Amino acid sequence: MKRYYQPEIETMPVEEIKKLQSERLVKQVRHVYDNVPFYRARMEEAGVKPEDIHGLEDLHKLPFVTKDDLRDQYPYGLLAVPLSDCVRIQSTSGTTGRRVVAFYTQHDIDLWDECCARAIVAAGGTKDDVCHVCYGYGLFTGGPGLNGGSHKVGCLTLPMSSGNTERQVQFMTDLGSTILCCTPSYAAYLAESVNERGLRDKIKLKAGIFGAEAWTEEMRRDIEKNLGIKAYDIYGLTEISGPGVSFECEEQGGMHINEDHFIAEIIDPKTGEVLPEGSRGELVFTCITKEAFPLLRYRTRDIAILTRKPCSCGRTHIRMTKPLGRSDDMMVVKGVNVFPSQIETVLINEGYPANYELVVDRVNNSDTIEVKVEMSQDMFDNLEVTIAQREKKLVASLKSMLGIGVDVKLVAPKSIARSEGKAVRVIDKRNLYQN
Repeated sequence: MKRYYQPEIETMPVEEIKKLQSERLVKQVRHVYDNVPFYRARMEEAGVKPEDIHGLEDLHKLPFVTKDDLRDQYPYGLLAVPLSDCVRIQSTSGTTGRRVVAFYTQHDIDLWDECCARAIVAAGGTKDDVCHVCYGYGLFTGGPGLNGGSHKVGCLTLPMSSGNTERQVQFMTDLGSTILCCTPSYAAYLAESVNERGLRDKIKLKAGIFGAEAWTEEMRRDIEKNLGIKAYDIYGLTEISGPGVSFECEEQGGMHINEDHFIAEIIDPKTGEVLPEGSRGELVFTCITKEAFPLLRYRTRDIAILTRKPCSCGRTHIRMTKPLGRSDDMMVVKGVNVFPSQIETVLINEGYPANYELVVDRVNNSDTIEVKVEMSQDMFDNLEVTIAQREKKLVASLKSMLGIGVDVKLVAPKSIARSEGKAVRVIDKRNLYQN
């Protein structure tokens, strides 16, 4: 099979990768300084000129960009090319504030397609595969990104989008889908639907490429078992293109970042200090090939770790862990840092489905946290262990994990709304009390 890109890019010696990044960074800094008044003002405020940036060693001199900056500059304030050169926009959901709109030239889309194609190839994809894409399409980047990557590889692409699970399962069986692309929560739901219909032996899936929401290793193994596949993580943000910024290979030991297009840093989220490789901190990205909407030192708020330890797949691009939490929306309950992924780990280890709802509230100036957990059908039908006993055990396990007490409420199978897109796991009612 003739590859759609030069495979040597992913196996370049590290020094060559850094040299390429330096060259592209210098050009990109000049590009945004000359064409984006926002960047020019920020750099001048920081006392930095384009000629001060000679390569990676000077990256730290550039000011950070945040999501608030993107919202403040909505819609055209960060556009770096004439609008007539743009061929598409994508957008965030806007659920946490003003929307962020990202612009793309045709060249930007071609590079994005290539990044997503690399992810599909890393998952074993070839032109002989049937790529079943049920990420959402439209303004959400998931569907368009994997759709373009699938075309680049030469797969038969099923642009299913999300929803209509009955049709998803029918096409999966009738057309022999081999690679599934969706959120992990929807993959779990599809696995449940396939097995309920007794169609496990009828599907031909071999791999899944899952992203757009946090998921644990326990959930990964659960999906792999129930669908008979190998599950690969993929990472991206609308602000810096969409899925395909990084992806897992067969080693499943972190996601390779496409370093010929993105420079990654880890910083201390409080001080902004750049941390050494192997440190846990906030992930920051700089786009070095994007034309229309290039972001320099964009603070993702995702917590991660970077490593250049050799990978058995032969790729030399730096790897990132899956996001380990958030620096901005991490919940603080009763003075304790709480991540929903911690709760999910406990539930799956205890044998519960990955369907739960976390409700945080404040009563009489004291935080409360309740976890609604859906029982499996077997648990519900065979109450040799009572619901009260199960709840008591979960309360103890969650307290051991989180360090604080929580209330647990077990509910009947399928009583928690299923997600056909990005799962909503957390309801923080304390926000209602904020001015």
